[in-house]
Amino acid sequence: MRKIYRIKLSAEERSELLALTRKRNAAAHKVLKARALLLCDESEDGEGAKDPEIIEKTGIAKATLQRLRQRCCEVGPVDALERKKQEVVSRPRKLDGEGQARLTALACSDPPEGCARWTLSLLSEQLVELEVVDSISRETVRAELKKTSSSRG
Repeated sequence: MRKIYRIKLSAEERSELLALTRKRNAAAHKVLKARALLLCDESEDGEGAKDPEIIEKTGIAKATLQRLRQRCCEVGPVDALERKKQEVVSRPRKLDGEGQARLTALACSDPPEGCARWTLSLLSEQLVELEVVDSISRETVRAELKKTSSSRG
């Protein structure tokens, strides 16, 4: 199959990738991609290895190598090592800043009569009663409270 995206690294880009592969505290996925890009390099200093050889040496999948080549051509070799940010958030957050503040204030207030303390179920029910949200699970309440440094006692 003909290569659509060809990698030709400058001396500076090549030295950056080499330095990254030699770092001891670099993320493994970055080091692996940097090694693959160095093997793909078709410039004077590069190896210009064939895809099967690169796959054998690095252990990455063929599709991953093709996407890496494409990304390298689109955004540059150093930026291609970074994970792509999610363009669209999977699901909107239940509580915005104001909702989080209301939840924290509620959790720090006195519990309802007949209860020794606020439970996650009581907090989620109270948020629905106060019309902060339409519905909310106990897990969401727990996760939001965990983000704050407040203690429910």
